[in-house]
Amino acid sequence: MTEAEKRTEIFERMPVRHAVQKQIIPAVAGQMIALIYNLADTYFVGMLNDPNETAAVTVVSSSFLMLTAISNLFGVGGASLLARCLGQRDTEGARRTAGISFWWGMIGSCAFSAAFLALASPILTLCGADADTYALAFGYAKWTVVIGGPATILNTLLANLIRAEGGAVAAAAGVSFGGLLNIALDPLFVLPAFLGYGAVGAGAATALSNIAAMLFFLVYLLVRRRTTLVSLDVRHLRYTRVQLPRILSVGLPSAVQYALTVVAVSAQMHFVSAYGTAAIAGLGIVKKLDQLPLYFSMVVANGLLPLLAYNYAAGNHRRRRDVFRLGCFVSVAFALLCLVCYELFAPALVGLFIDDAATQQYGAAFLRIMVTAMPLMAVCYPMIIQFQAMGKAKASLVCSVLRKGVLDIPLLFLLDGLLPLYGCMMVQPIVDAVSLVAAVVFYLRINRAAQAESGAAS
Repeated sequence: MTEAEKRTEIFERMPVRHAVQKQIIPAVAGQMIALIYNLADTYFVGMLNDPNETAAVTVVSSSFLMLTAISNLFGVGGASLLARCLGQRDTEGARRTAGISFWWGMIGSCAFSAAFLALASPILTLCGADADTYALAFGYAKWTVVIGGPATILNTLLANLIRAEGGAVAAAAGVSFGGLLNIALDPLFVLPAFLGYGAVGAGAATALSNIAAMLFFLVYLLVRRRTTLVSLDVRHLRYTRVQLPRILSVGLPSAVQYALTVVAVSAQMHFVSAYGTAAIAGLGIVKKLDQLPLYFSMVVANGLLPLLAYNYAAGNHRRRRDVFRLGCFVSVAFALLCLVCYELFAPALVGLFIDDAATQQYGAAFLRIMVTAMPLMAVCYPMIIQFQAMGKAKASLVCSVLRKGVLDIPLLFLLDGLLPLYGCMMVQPIVDAVSLVAAVVFYLRINRAAQAESGAAS
């Protein structure tokens, strides 16, 4: 069976349950390893039992998240357009999309890293760095955002593009390789028994592992250059004027959501910083624990994107709806499992990361409040990804902005005033509920339009 026949089999003929499994299981496995390496940073830094070290990693989290925003601008937009090109049997358009996504992603990543370096002091201060944590935070950020930032963006972007043509296993392998390497390097760079660089060492381990993952994907594409549609030929840039607006129109809502998440997280950190370093460290640990259901929902949604985009472009709306519903079921079931476990074992889970009583107390209370957003988030992400897969930029943008941006900061002021500190943790469940209501309205409207189109065509 040729590569083209394999792609057609997955997207068109394979039973929905098997097609969804084939796309999301490797992606989930790879992303869970990536999550473990993110947790490893906090875990090994937490072993130093110094809240300043843990807080320094937390302070940089917003800037590191911006790397995902840039990656999604070109990666999610490119993956959606690439899969829709395949659904329309436009293989040359798919190749051009991949090349333009990659090279513009590289330009954007280098520009962001340079801008961060120039503005590091005000950015880190705004995110909650103080005299005790600034030097540590800057050292961690220098490695993760400045040196390793372009590689972080490009390896995520390439994983999205490779997954969009049906290469879920290869995408997961690259992500897993970087994650496992980071887990191996963290103790070596962080702990006093070895190099003893603390938080700065965790940043170096993260940068080196992301560079290695990027190189993995580049070698993979070089080896498979005769069969893959993910072409990195620089000559595709001549079609930028035609393809780039189509990529950005879909990728922009995802990028905006992450960019606004940075603003929201920075604002939350700023509010929490008024309550001391232990509170910041506790929130940082909770943000890491929150990544398990968050990453799971994201990777399930990203795994669905090629199937949704291909079948939408091919006019197979029944298969698209079946794929979406199954993906939502899987995402919500896992979120509910996490909700129960986090509510029951919050103190023990926070205690895994740091042996500091005040930090543990803050973290357990924060976790039990924030965990209530998980089932809502588990539906929001697949909804937004489906809109992106269909090229519905308006619906995707509205839901993304509602989830992060419009309501967060006013609610922070209101809830922190009503319930100091702990009110800040109630913001996410509220905004996820509002975003979900809007997404359902858009979803029903778009489905009715799709059914009408199908009826007219028949």
